[in-house]
Amino acid sequence: MPHLTSTEIAGRIEDLYGASLADLAAHAQDQPPGMLSALLGMHDELALAERSIDFHRDHLARLLHPERQIGRHEITHLVDGSRRLAEAVAVRDVQTKSAAAVLQSLGRAPTPTPPPPVLSPPPAPPLPAQSTAHSR
Repeated sequence: MPHLTSTEIAGRIEDLYGASLADLAAHAQDQPPGMLSALLGMHDELALAERSIDFHRDHLARLLHPERQIGRHEITHLVDGSRRLAEAVAVRDVQTKSAAAVLQSLGRAPTPTPPPPVLSPPPAPPLPAQSTAHSR
């Protein structure tokens, strides 16, 4: 399965529901929890994980700068930053796989075609007049 980003997942959600993510989020607030709110939650977690990956990667790059000396104190920060980066990558991967699997299982419902016009049956021939006299 190719790696999807939060932007690609957002596009798929928008395509599925036919509205922008902001409009869908506003709509979901007024609805009971359902598939839309679950997908929006997955997207939010994925976007947060991506921001966390960027932050921790940049932080580690600053700590490992070639002109910077690495002492005992920095080792603790390197280990902690590496752990946090690995956690963010794991969250991103899980959220991506989950959201992609759900989106793949769903499809936009086809626009219903109007039913063919119902032909009215031909009028029934009139019934013969009934006599109110009793037969003997």
